[in-house]
Amino acid sequence: MQTLLLWMFYISTFYAFIPALFSRMFGFRVFRRGKSEQEYALTFDDGPDPVYTPQLLDLLKRFEAKATFFVVGIHAEKHPELLKRMHDEGHLIGIHNYVHKSNWLMRPVTVRRQIARTEAVIRRVTGEGTTFYRPPWGIVNFFDISNSNGRRIVLWSSMFGDWKASIGAKQLSERMLKKLRGGEVMLLHDCGTTLGADAGAPQNMLIALEKLLVVAQERKLRSIRVDTLFCRESPSRPTTTETSNTSWFKRTLVFGWLLYEQLFHVLFRLRPVREEDTIFYYKRSTYHGPNVNMENGRWLEKGDAVVELHFDNKMLFQLGTTAKSMVHLAIQLIRIVKRQLPDLAYRIADDPKMNGIKAIYAVSMINRGPEKLGFQIRELPKGLFRIASTLYLKLLFSVIHPSGPERLNEKRDEMVPKMIVMPIDTLFDRFWLGDSYPTDQGQSKTDPIQETVRASQAADTRSSS
Repeated sequence: MQTLLLWMFYISTFYAFIPALFSRMFGFRVFRRGKSEQEYALTFDDGPDPVYTPQLLDLLKRFEAKATFFVVGIHAEKHPELLKRMHDEGHLIGIHNYVHKSNWLMRPVTVRRQIARTEAVIRRVTGEGTTFYRPPWGIVNFFDISNSNGRRIVLWSSMFGDWKASIGAKQLSERMLKKLRGGEVMLLHDCGTTLGADAGAPQNMLIALEKLLVVAQERKLRSIRVDTLFCRESPSRPTTTETSNTSWFKRTLVFGWLLYEQLFHVLFRLRPVREEDTIFYYKRSTYHGPNVNMENGRWLEKGDAVVELHFDNKMLFQLGTTAKSMVHLAIQLIRIVKRQLPDLAYRIADDPKMNGIKAIYAVSMINRGPEKLGFQIRELPKGLFRIASTLYLKLLFSVIHPSGPERLNEKRDEMVPKMIVMPIDTLFDRFWLGDSYPTDQGQSKTDPIQETVRASQAADTRSSS
């Protein structure tokens, strides 16, 4: 049951939570904000709507403003005349799935079909396809950001809750005016039939939008399409501002990541090797990978008991913020691991539940140097676990290292997670610091290390017979 829960946690984390967190907080593989001083983007979701979309188009035409419409395919199919009018009046049309359903609740093939079906409607009506896509509620999954097929995922830099009629036009306009500036990507809705929305809410949006367009005109700000804003460059934008924003996003992202890690530790009962400043957590687990020839004819096989190691992300982040390079980070990490492996040996020897452990095991992208400590490096077998591990560790590295994304692009072929394995007797031979193990009464008892090693060797004999 625990294994099933673990895999469910892994799958939901890799498929949904981590991609959504990185895209929303860090802008990973999505477009959220432009770099223009005098231009911003109005974007509208969930339409076209036969009541409100024509009024919206009239308003935009009156102010000579261009916008981007992320249309729901089933609505576009019912109202092709509105789709054609958007296109004829110079607005950009993007995809918002065929039905308004979260990508977390659909298989990758279903999401692709939703996108393809909506694009087919757009192409049939306008004669042109589109490469711009906004998933419902802005929720992306693993396959959205790992294999976009040339599509550009567009989120937003500001939203205002305009789907709720209770906000009112006055409060809504105040919220929108606070965010009126160059480079902003504003999220609004021209349809009130989506789950959670109020049917009459777009009327308030139209009133507030008219006021915003008046003020924008006075400030000489211009609403443009997302694809135009995406191509804009602003050499006059101060570098310090951009650095400050990135720092804020990074702090927020790290905070969310560490919360996730704490939840993971609690759910799967990971224990720290040290009470303070631990570099990794550990737990007894069952090995499910390919057979590994460790040394001296001994094999690690599926079903064998192992100690599974998980690096502490908080310490990795602290190391990453001071590391000058990937090599520097790896050197610091190896030194700390070397200092704490004796603590791990002590913990294993002290715990009767660890009898029969055959090896210690981890998956890491920092895999240069561990062999000097007695680890063996092996390739991960092809499959879902390798794909998920690669995405997870690359995302993690982009967080823990200041130049992580750039480093990943430069060293793409080298940034590959690998399996790291050490036989349990190698751990004790190299890192056990005492001849005997003291009891609470200050006396010696039968060496638990020998008991653990003998149990491991007995398990090895049974598996090979």
